[in-house]
Amino acid sequence: MTKTMLIEKLQVIEDRYNELTRQLSDPEILTDFTRYQKLMKEQADISDVIKKFAEYKKILADMDEAEELLAGGDDGMKELAGAEIDELKGKGTKIEDELKLMLVPTDPRDKKNIFLEIRAGTGGEEAALFAAELFRMYTKYAERNRWKVEIMDMNATGIGGIKEVIASIQGKGAYRRLKYESGVHRVQRVPQTETSGRIHTSAATVAVLPEAEDVDIRIEEKDLRIDTFCSSGPGGQSVNTTYSAVRIMHIPTGTIVKCQDERSQTKNREKAMKVLRSRLYELEIEKKEKERALSRKTQVGSGDRSEKIRTYNYPQNRMTDHRIGLSLHKLDSVLAGDLDEVFDSLTAYYQAEKLKEI
Repeated sequence: MTKTMLIEKLQVIEDRYNELTRQLSDPEILTDFTRYQKLMKEQADISDVIKKFAEYKKILADMDEAEELLAGGDDGMKELAGAEIDELKGKGTKIEDELKLMLVPTDPRDKKNIFLEIRAGTGGEEAALFAAELFRMYTKYAERNRWKVEIMDMNATGIGGIKEVIASIQGKGAYRRLKYESGVHRVQRVPQTETSGRIHTSAATVAVLPEAEDVDIRIEEKDLRIDTFCSSGPGGQSVNTTYSAVRIMHIPTGTIVKCQDERSQTKNREKAMKVLRSRLYELEIEKKEKERALSRKTQVGSGDRSEKIRTYNYPQNRMTDHRIGLSLHKLDSVLAGDLDEVFDSLTAYYQAEKLKEI
């Protein structure tokens, strides 16, 4: 984006800010609480951009004055003006970069809680063990951020592995931080079940779904088929004795969700509906993103679950994210939940990609 284009975009935002200021002082709007709140929120959302733009315009004005001195002053003034211009250029470039990032559209899902789904892929029991380790990794990261983790459904194996787990993670910034984790995660190591010491490659898939509200997606009761069955696995006296587990199929899409974590059928149904709503919401988002991708011939941060995004290499204590070419030789730390460097790098990369679109 050129400097001229940047200023033009910022001027449009400033004009809108001034219009909002005018509307908010209108007596007719002051009496309409709902509309007033909506306009106040819109103005608050762009206020930081306006402040930064004012700072930028002050630097541009100071540079104009300094260039006038450079053109017409004496030698002493020219020297001072030249030094000031160099300093102002540095400040201006920094603020330009900040403003460009501020113009990147925010994802409305960033503030949402998430459903984390992890499934063992190729690799048999070793893949299930790796899926369990991935779940522990994300759980530890959640604990560092004081997020609440609640298991919705889990299919565990006998030696500590997980064939499938669905968990709710609730906390500020959960989706914003974890949204780039969807995809195929690959592990390279000597399996616990391997006696010859050969390195095997196994995989697990991760899906991160923003929690959808009723307003995000509407589900018709006639489109659902709901079955109940006895729960299985750990769960207390109710296991295999009461029909507390719930399986819901969304007939139009064929999406199936089951939940057996609670002893109450009602609670399991509520949880299953939350997961179903979020899956259908994600399907709708993916559909819209693909439509936009076709129109612009590119797709940024699609979260394609069939894409191999990361490798965890135990012999080299290395984690590599293939999308951004990031390799960290501290796999033990990453698996302990030290993921901020990874997430910061991914966020910076995808922000840069979106800037290119602007």
